[in-house]
Amino acid sequence: MDKTKTTTLTRIARRFEELRRTGELGLVAFITAGDPAMEASERIALALAQAGADVIELGVPFSDPVADGPVIQRASERALRSGTTLHGVLELVKRLRTKTQVPLLLFSYYNPVLQMGLEKFASAAAEVGADGALITDIRPEEAGEYREAMRARGLDTVFLAAPTSPDARLKMIAEVSSGFWQVKAAHPSYP
Repeated sequence: MDKTKTTTLTRIARRFEELRRTGELGLVAFITAGDPAMEASERIALALAQAGADVIELGVPFSDPVADGPVIQRASERALRSGTTLHGVLELVKRLRTKTQVPLLLFSYYNPVLQMGLEKFASAAAEVGADGALITDIRPEEAGEYREAMRARGLDTVFLAAPTSPDARLKMIAEVSSGFWQVKAAHPSYP
């Protein structure tokens, strides 16, 4: 078992535990922050929370979103044109946190996080009330420092897996991810 996992349930893990207990499926909603403008993103995120989203992923626009499809690529382009930055998305999280307790997951590329600095990013994310991050282009094998910085501040780290990932890789990704894994680890029969 990965020693960087937290022993208490995070806001994301608690939400998935509630869903497990009630037998419900969860809805993870995604928006690109700043598309078309930050004020609209705030309204959209709050509407998603009110409509029952279980987790909201806030996409941090990036100039070269190669891991995303054309819809998210265009949304990132519009958000960047509107002046959206990682700092601006963190401020959005801060405003949202005063109005909703729905789990908020930052969805980003590693470059903006690394440019800010791992420790500074993790501290800022925790300070504004983010619940974790999904960094699309970092391999779990190369994410030790990032995972440790996040774990030290009680933030979840989510890693991507492809439908074609072999079982051994899926197991490794699950072992280094947090938030969603905690429910599965506590309840091995959970689908």
